[in-house]
Amino acid sequence: MDYYERLGVSKNASQDELKRAYKKASMKHHPDRGGDEEQFKLINEAYATLKDPQKKAEYDNPQPQGFGPNGFQGMGGFEDLFSQFGFRAPRQQRNNDIIINYTLDFKDIFTGKGVNVNYNLPSGKPGYLDAAIPPGVTNGSNVRYAGLGDDSIPHLQPGNLILKIRVRPHPVWKREDNNIFSVKELDIFDFIIGTTVEIITPVDRKFSLNVPKGTKPGTVFSITGHGVPDVHSGRPGNVHIKLDAKMPILDQQTINKIKDVRNGIN
Repeated sequence: MDYYERLGVSKNASQDELKRAYKKASMKHHPDRGGDEEQFKLINEAYATLKDPQKKAEYDNPQPQGFGPNGFQGMGGFEDLFSQFGFRAPRQQRNNDIIINYTLDFKDIFTGKGVNVNYNLPSGKPGYLDAAIPPGVTNGSNVRYAGLGDDSIPHLQPGNLILKIRVRPHPVWKREDNNIFSVKELDIFDFIIGTTVEIITPVDRKFSLNVPKGTKPGTVFSITGHGVPDVHSGRPGNVHIKLDAKMPILDQQTINKIKDVRNGIN
């Protein structure tokens, strides 16, 4: 399958059509979303070639077999030629990877995020990433885009572009695996008589949490299926809310009334 077939475009496709096709195909085959890693590499390789006018022209008009600008090209190249006489040529390597730090908001790990990044290649050429970071990525993880790295050495494959992910902390929520946790403080009287608490998730989903009378401080309530999506399966984790008690500031008259209530109960 050639590069055009891999992306599902014609040879006359515009740059915009190439971008749209690449986005669609890369999201479908991204390893972090359960796709095939080899297919993902091929898609990035195809896009890296077809988006560059010079590389596209070389791909559309390949050199004939024989001696070309990169040496002997017939019979599969020198590596195949050596193998016929019992010699093993050194294994071909690729250019270096490029690592870029990229920061996400806490909300982005629920939804994923489209990224448009301009960067400079060591070869002096400009690099450009127009792709997506899948939902569920973790702080400190690497998201790899094959074929978009260094291309300084022409006869070697381009390296990869790696986004090193940093997730900004949330003031209320913390993540553990694919679950999210928060602590909600309630007045001690809310534990005694019961109350209803509004919970707002990082993606602004609202829930009414009913706290029954007599609930003990430290109790954890859970909401199923509204945590962070798993980066591979897409299945979300859960929401956990721990209820802590805060002591109200009371005047002496109120304290005396509480004493009367307590003595009446006892």
